[in-house]
Amino acid sequence: MGKYTLTVFSASGETLLDESFEAATEKEAKETGEKRLAELNYLDSTHRCTNASGKLVLFHR
Repeated sequence: MGKYTLTVFSASGETLLDESFEAATEKEAKETGEKRLAELNYLDSTHRCTNASGKLVLFHR
């Protein structure tokens, strides 16, 4: 299992969400991140999901 961080930003650059979770694969991490964003109604906000080494798995501007 790898550790991933999901971060959401407001238009002014304020961090709205910064949470970590574990996933077995990058694909699973992307799906988990998208599900969490949908739950919190952040799909249209600027967001990113990175793995522990900083690689982008999911990004929306």
